[in-house]
Amino acid sequence: MADSPRHPFLHGLSKHRGAPPTVVVIFGASGDLTARKLIPAVYNLSHDNLLPADFFLVGYGRKPIPDEEFRTLAAAAIKEFSRREPDAGVWDRIAAHTSYVAGGYDERAAFDRLAAHIDAIEKRLGREVQRLFYISTPPSVFAPIVLNLGASGLAAKHPGRPHHSKVIIEKPFGRDLASARALNETIRSVFAEHQVFRIDHYLGKETVQDLLVQRFANAIFEPLWNRNFIDSVQITVAEEAGVGSRGGYYEQSGCLRDMIQNHMMQLVALTAMEPPVSLEAEAVRDEKVKVLKAISPLTIGPEGNVARAQYAGGMIGGKTVKGYVDEEGIAAQSATETYAAIRLSINNWRWQGVPFYLRSGKRMARRVSEIAINFKCPPGTLFAEGGRFDLAANTLSFQIQPDEGLSLILNTKIPGLETRTQPVKMSFRYATTFGSNTPEAYERLVLDAMIGDGTLFIRGDEAETSWKLYTPVLDYWRSVGREGLDTYAAGSWGPASSDALLAKRNHAWRQP
Repeated sequence: MADSPRHPFLHGLSKHRGAPPTVVVIFGASGDLTARKLIPAVYNLSHDNLLPADFFLVGYGRKPIPDEEFRTLAAAAIKEFSRREPDAGVWDRIAAHTSYVAGGYDERAAFDRLAAHIDAIEKRLGREVQRLFYISTPPSVFAPIVLNLGASGLAAKHPGRPHHSKVIIEKPFGRDLASARALNETIRSVFAEHQVFRIDHYLGKETVQDLLVQRFANAIFEPLWNRNFIDSVQITVAEEAGVGSRGGYYEQSGCLRDMIQNHMMQLVALTAMEPPVSLEAEAVRDEKVKVLKAISPLTIGPEGNVARAQYAGGMIGGKTVKGYVDEEGIAAQSATETYAAIRLSINNWRWQGVPFYLRSGKRMARRVSEIAINFKCPPGTLFAEGGRFDLAANTLSFQIQPDEGLSLILNTKIPGLETRTQPVKMSFRYATTFGSNTPEAYERLVLDAMIGDGTLFIRGDEAETSWKLYTPVLDYWRSVGREGLDTYAAGSWGPASSDALLAKRNHAWRQP
């Protein structure tokens, strides 16, 4: 049967980026991330003919699972979580090369068995294969896994052979600056930097990637992308959900570690970076690091630029929900923040004096992630008559989730005999323009790692620079306990202290 015609907006896009013969080993293969994201990502890459012909998937975990059972679990994950309906022919190609190895993460003998398993695959093929290790486990075993990969000979530094062995490491990458540095040292003892892919799935989202295209491929935006025309930038990552069954994890994490230090700082870097000299990975990552290094240290206290809070009971979707301290596994006197707001100042030529406001929280009014660029208001001399003109600041917003796209707020004349104005929104949505079956972030990131493109991954010095900014805040909060910890009702947009943070500069949070 002939291929169905491609959507006209997709004309000219590459249908294939070649990867060498590859074995992908997933550590933590029985975990939730593997089922929800990684297995469906592999399936959809195969569906799009983006996997190499010689592709092998190996699950690794503590729990002994026969190969056939692992394949059954993988097929069930595809049926439940894939963006496409399962295709038997596509799955059969993957299943034929899918296997499982059981062992502890600190068990050297198990890694030797894994090495023998991959050696057998190479012997059967008659050539070497690329080895891509995906560490999707609790952070406590990141270092043992990396060290055992080195000790068993499964991985080694290969400066001249970038396709031989690589490692993808899930977040959180450290808990503070010291732990991030220690983890980087461990990784660099086994892998060269170009073999390391520190993943942040936000960077795989279409709207985040489109941010650079909008900035640097449109002449109407780049000349305005500076302190002369932009009044402020607001970045929001809000969730309706509470901590649910993840209370034990969240108590050790909190909003600052879970969202702001990683996801949101990546959004800041892409929004504020200078044009790179090319789209090569190192050129892009160099500019991101420069932005992070230009951010002023954060101050804490009544006149500071940080606010934190916990959600109290409230209403979500018409239903009463618990407060954070009433959730399962949460201590009554917990000082863990479920909401944080930050005002960042970037001390460089482009952004001097432009505040970057970040907020993230659980149990908020609705689930939304967006970047809003608020331009300065035009002079009011022409449209200054009270009541007749409703002028709003022009705002360009990038919606990252749940409905990917972008919108621009403009002022326009209301039809009629009088000259009256009103703000209107012009919107673009990926689903309506390109079709709703947009590739998931993990598909792009797994493919990029296979072909060795590190553009959408975090470099080691980038992770450390971000931790350097936030570790003093975490240390201070730990020292004062619940002092200064605000509350907000579940179903609201956050605490009063967050609003006050913006009011100091005569700003207010926009409603996404």
